[in-house]
Amino acid sequence: MSLPAAILEAYNGILAEELMVAMGCTEPIAIAYGASIARATLGQEPEQIHIALSGNIIKNVKSVVVPATGGLRGIEAAVAAGIVANAPQLRLEVLSAITDDNRCCIKPFMERCRFTVEEMVTDCTFDLLLTAAAGESCCRVHIQQYHTNVVLVDLNGRDLTPQYLDTLQRHERRSYDRSLLNVRDIVTFAQEAPLDTVAPLLQRQADMNMAIAREGLSGEYGAGIGQVLYRGGQASLRDTARALAAAGSDARMSGCEMPVSIISGSGNQGITASVPVVVYAQAMGADNEKLLRAIALSDLITIHQKTGIGCLSAYCGAISAGCGCGCGICFLEGGGFYEIAHTLVNAVAILSGTICDGAKPSCAAKIAMAVEAGIMGYEMMKAGRQFYGGDGIITKGVENTIRNIGRLARDGMSQTDKEIIQIMLGS
Repeated sequence: MSLPAAILEAYNGILAEELMVAMGCTEPIAIAYGASIARATLGQEPEQIHIALSGNIIKNVKSVVVPATGGLRGIEAAVAAGIVANAPQLRLEVLSAITDDNRCCIKPFMERCRFTVEEMVTDCTFDLLLTAAAGESCCRVHIQQYHTNVVLVDLNGRDLTPQYLDTLQRHERRSYDRSLLNVRDIVTFAQEAPLDTVAPLLQRQADMNMAIAREGLSGEYGAGIGQVLYRGGQASLRDTARALAAAGSDARMSGCEMPVSIISGSGNQGITASVPVVVYAQAMGADNEKLLRAIALSDLITIHQKTGIGCLSAYCGAISAGCGCGCGICFLEGGGFYEIAHTLVNAVAILSGTICDGAKPSCAAKIAMAVEAGIMGYEMMKAGRQFYGGDGIITKGVENTIRNIGRLARDGMSQTDKEIIQIMLGS
């Protein structure tokens, strides 16, 4: 094994931390999770709730259907669903606790509870502070930086955070350094690393995300982007990969109650990084080990790009995952570091800068185009074609180009993000 033990441990640990399961779009689910913590901590149903949110969370909750609510959308629906679920131990699967028997409680709760919502002034793109009160009791729950990172649980001024983290989150703290990620080591990891610890997580990602993709093709969800591309089974391999990835998003954005395996805090990215790789592996007849190694590479390439960008931004995360899946397909077909690095640089040059204007049905179309960019980047490499340093934001060296993308998304598009939020809020 040519990788140092510390790198091997870190990469396994990063995958284990990232490959969580979520039911529904992760921003409204994070709100539901926080609400469920508050309900359990209060020990009774809240009479009034105030929730302050960073603009990026508001952007991603505004238009997406909250699962298990009968088609409801919005912040109050996400809060109410979490209160009714009352199952914080399920974390991002919290809404799976809603049954046919208690689903009918969501709307009545929304009618009798007093809600106030405000946009939080914060430098953190993922910031959520929920305050719930009942009688003389008051609970505050603060989630920051990423979807399950609870930094405060307070009841009547008493800090319960250490107790909460010990009982529910001891395995969720992000302890592995993402700055250790680089394309060369990611390729070596995918080629050589023992998969004992992460193989079950990668298999779950493949199975779970393919299941919701197939559901998206069979049902009436969103704008039906997957069905448009699939053409009743007459699509090419390339378009089948795009169709299935898009169909998974069609279903998620429309409130499908099937779970997905996420990466970088996003189900859409988890689907985009894995489903096209599965489609190509099946068409090639690749064995299961090769498939899992290709998904691991796609996931880590995606996470590497997103590390510099941040959890939420104006930069569409599906682009990073589309580039990742192109690299995964390249790996399936025998590509090494040189081929994968050129695939990635080609792919990021094609669609970088695509905006994120919230979670909604059109995400499926952006995913289809992101997968197209990833595959085109690979096809260019196979044909001996490439983009060179100095072509726009492309710089010589794959790591330098990845740093440019992070700078573009994090710094260059920060004002774009603010404008998108203001447009979406009608102000």
